[in-house]
Amino acid sequence: MRMVVSIWICLLVIVGPAAGDTMAPAQSLPTVAVVTTGGTIAMKIDPATGAAVPALSGDALIAAVPGLAKIATLEVVQFCNIDSSWMSPELWLRLGPAVQKLVARQDVAGVVIAHGTDTMADTAYFLDLVIDTPKTVVLTGAMRNASMPGADGPANLYNAVCQAISPQAQNWGVTVTLNSYVNAASQVRKQNAMNPQTFESGLYGYLGTVYGQAVSRFNEPLHRIHLPMPQKLAQAPLLRTFVGDDGSLVRAAAAGGAQGIVVEAFGAGNVNPAVDKAIAEAIEKGIAVVVTSTCIDGGAHPEYGSTGGGAAMEKQGVILSGSLSGEKARILLSVLLGLDITQPAELRPYFN
Repeated sequence: MRMVVSIWICLLVIVGPAAGDTMAPAQSLPTVAVVTTGGTIAMKIDPATGAAVPALSGDALIAAVPGLAKIATLEVVQFCNIDSSWMSPELWLRLGPAVQKLVARQDVAGVVIAHGTDTMADTAYFLDLVIDTPKTVVLTGAMRNASMPGADGPANLYNAVCQAISPQAQNWGVTVTLNSYVNAASQVRKQNAMNPQTFESGLYGYLGTVYGQAVSRFNEPLHRIHLPMPQKLAQAPLLRTFVGDDGSLVRAAAAGGAQGIVVEAFGAGNVNPAVDKAIAEAIEKGIAVVVTSTCIDGGAHPEYGSTGGGAAMEKQGVILSGSLSGEKARILLSVLLGLDITQPAELRPYFN
């Protein structure tokens, strides 16, 4: 069982340029805001427990990366210091405006967000939906904590700053960049629980690479959507169907106050008759239902017209997610419902 020390430092404090290496004159270097939220990159082993716990402040995190101060003036913003499994919609609704305020500043070339890898892809997609800027916003982190041999945090942070100041990286939207690979927020997923090479983008591929202060750009993000910053995020649980599913989970979500429901279905978006009936009941109650696929690639599409098939459910009011994964579809639905976009006819174009 993993032990986590509760360190809630959820605030927004600008602590100024990082100390460390001898800097060139500040006016000759681009300014990068480094927003720290915690995660493995900011953890060390607690001798008392032998487990990794939040330990490094934003300044200490930056100071551990040789050479950073030679390429950019760093402005450290300590947002919070938590395990990313604790990330919440409430924190997203504070982080989004904070990042938008930073990129709106003329003196800020780009923003780097140090974040835990467990929910990094989720935070990146939320920010990509609501941040409007051509500047680079890049999330990075580590799979090995600062106490481990071969800790990957310093190299990842260095690469992220290089990306933030590179003209080659503009207009990519929010990205997830680890182990030298740049991933689009809408497609990135964590693939491995332990390996530093954990983030991939499936059939869509990487956007590019960062190596030796150089950004190589060989792909463009697809399906980018920009939405206003919501004041709230709707309750929209993510459910996964299974062999023998009787629809009780869908009914429980509907009875529990869900404004929307996302169902990860089989294949191209197919469920059995019992789940199909539960979904129909939820739609009759005015609950938005999005169906996506349990498959890693391919997505949900109107292929089958029999009971529980994607085409048949779409005619009943279900919204098929296209290429979006279940978690990305859930985030998009939560934002849209939070903006009072609630009807299937209004919602469907955002997914298709």
